[in-house]
Amino acid sequence: MFYKVKKSTSIIYSFALILIFIVLDQVTKYLAVQHLMNKDDIILIPGVLQLHYLENTGAAFSLLEGKQLLFGIITPILLILLTYVLIRLPQNKKYTLLNYIIIFVIAGAIGNYIDRVTNNYVVDFIYFSLINFPVFNVADIYVTCSVIALFLVILFYYKDEDLEEIKQRLLFK
Repeated sequence: MFYKVKKSTSIIYSFALILIFIVLDQVTKYLAVQHLMNKDDIILIPGVLQLHYLENTGAAFSLLEGKQLLFGIITPILLILLTYVLIRLPQNKKYTLLNYIIIFVIAGAIGNYIDRVTNNYVVDFIYFSLINFPVFNVADIYVTCSVIALFLVILFYYKDEDLEEIKQRLLFK
């Protein structure tokens, strides 16, 4: 999709998708606040999956709890770098997957950043009780799955010359 249109149109598509994914994340968090805050958990699959309201002052899975200033500095820097990569990415079919990965990371980072800026915490509400997995949210899913996908495509999909092409584009060579 991104490689079949002009670069400017591709960038508009990318940012439209980012906006859609952010809205989806924020709507789910709004619903969690409305229906879960100060209420009993909602059991979806007994012993496996439930909705549980949690105010998380850390990163994904409560890592670095209480380090709001650190997140306030690192997140905008990360977003600027990722946006630069997204814009400079070669417009070629083989980089479409990477384009989507970056879109999801940006959407997840912005989704949780909105919470941190407005509330000083992130609303988490999905809990896999079967394995006692940390409570998380939709933005965490975006970021976690995208980072895993990024490692996999770098290891198994892209060749050295593909990564070199990306590097050259990022360095204006």
